[in-house]
Amino acid sequence: MNKPLHHFFTTDHHRLEKLLDKAIITIPEIDMTFYMPFRSGLLRHIKMEENILFPAAKAIDANKMQEILPQFRLEHGALTALMVPPPTPDLIKVIKHILEKHDFEEEKPGGLYDICELLTHAQTQNLLQQLANTPEVPLHPPNPTTFAFDAAKRALIRAGYDYDVIVRSES
Repeated sequence: MNKPLHHFFTTDHHRLEKLLDKAIITIPEIDMTFYMPFRSGLLRHIKMEENILFPAAKAIDANKMQEILPQFRLEHGALTALMVPPPTPDLIKVIKHILEKHDFEEEKPGGLYDICELLTHAQTQNLLQQLANTPEVPLHPPNPTTFAFDAAKRALIRAGYDYDVIVRSES
């Protein structure tokens, strides 16, 4: 089966992963010329899913989407919150950990993208057009306050992750 929406989002995952990998080549320094486009791109990616893909699929089968969306939305909230503080090696480790699990659940056979693809197949071209026209998310500079970092940690807890446990893990 042709899966243009699955391909669209998976290709974007790979693009974002490459940007983040380039940003951390010289870790512990983080190359902001790659991190900032990663940050902007990830927020745009989440915006496309939340504002275009999910509502289109939910309009077809609200019950099915209500079963599967809550965890994805919690993870989107956590990832969005992680984009607020300035990046550090530990913060990047947590971002990569969550993205690895999150992206797998979206991309796997029978995962979120396959479900959305099946539900919205009659709207594929219209959705692809909307996705392509999605503007970037306006960004503030990273916020170095303790409040921003603590808020990100709380969002992680809501999504089922513990920042400190991930940082201490061997990965």
